[in-house]
Amino acid sequence: MSIEEITLDSTRQENVERILEAAERLFRHYGYSKTTVADIARDLGMSPANVYRFFASKEQIHQAIAGRMLAAAVSLHRAISALPLPAAERLRRCILEQHKVTVETMLDQQKVHEMVIVAIERDWQVIDKYIDELNLIHADIIEEGIQAGEFAKQDSAIAARCFGASTAILCHPQLVAQCLMKDNRATPEQLVDFAIKALK
Repeated sequence: MSIEEITLDSTRQENVERILEAAERLFRHYGYSKTTVADIARDLGMSPANVYRFFASKEQIHQAIAGRMLAAAVSLHRAISALPLPAAERLRRCILEQHKVTVETMLDQQKVHEMVIVAIERDWQVIDKYIDELNLIHADIIEEGIQAGEFAKQDSAIAARCFGASTAILCHPQLVAQCLMKDNRATPEQLVDFAIKALK
């Protein structure tokens, strides 16, 4: 790749990042549905046509932002999985920390919650990719737990999918919103402990 091509590629990436940062800021402030590509362009001091050079639609911008938000969650799980702790404790922390992020970031900031719900309802590929990545991380932790004698011998990939499904109520924004502060629901800690016991 020539210096000119590297420079062009770098400039393009900078513009993409600027658009995503402006869009996320506006989505957070006004909401996804009330923000237009023209609003994003105006915020950046450019024409809508210039924004469309990098993204074909507002939906494509939103998908990229959703991907970034979910990548941050994956990084959180990876960091916890690398801690020098028993497998059960790492799984517990993965889910409880994700629950905390969901409550603090997505529910306390209603406009962010809207962004995530739109992504889930439209069944975007970024959601499936996110779930697949979490399953792989959890499967590795479970496999380490099996090898250490913490968990019963089992297929770690299937166990990870089951573990994820059984704790989804703590991480899925819509389910968290519906169940938060309800007295007749298990606490996050109780639910995670129950799911971990199933692995043993």
